[in-house]
Amino acid sequence: MSTRLVILGLLRERPLYGYELKQIIEEHMGDWTNIAFGSIYFALGKLAEEGFIEEVGTEQEGNRPSRTVYRITEAGQAEFLRLLRQVWSTLERHYFAIDVGLMFSEALPVEEVQGYLRKRVAELESIVEYVTAHRAGQLTQPEVPRLAAAVFDHSLAHFQAELAWTRDLLDKTERGEYP
Repeated sequence: MSTRLVILGLLRERPLYGYELKQIIEEHMGDWTNIAFGSIYFALGKLAEEGFIEEVGTEQEGNRPSRTVYRITEAGQAEFLRLLRQVWSTLERHYFAIDVGLMFSEALPVEEVQGYLRKRVAELESIVEYVTAHRAGQLTQPEVPRLAAAVFDHSLAHFQAELAWTRDLLDKTERGEYP
């Protein structure tokens, strides 16, 4: 659903071709959405088939392959609003693979578990640092909406909470409270 919502949302701004959509998603949304390149073209085909977008032309530059430019239709505007309202009214519950690993961690030597936790702390610290820097860089660009700050803050809050939880778990294992 998010691929369809993102594509329709971006096409509300102006007609675009697939590679432009990919670039916008990667450059401005890659930190908080997981949309694969191939799924963009699949979704464009389905959205066109369903009448939510339409081709407005084909462009070709030099020897490059031709590219189809799409725009949102009136039905697509309604579908965008339906999907947007659905996102706002749905609370997602997340399940974490690490929790399953934690439940069975006593099967491993405690030193090995501590090694995994230290590695996880380092990776989470790196992610927090990257997202913080990327947030600052993105928010200086005029084409990035102000609400992107809230999206980055949401992502950062989750990573910071995961980092705090992991540090606490590591501390408890080092003190012998776990496993």
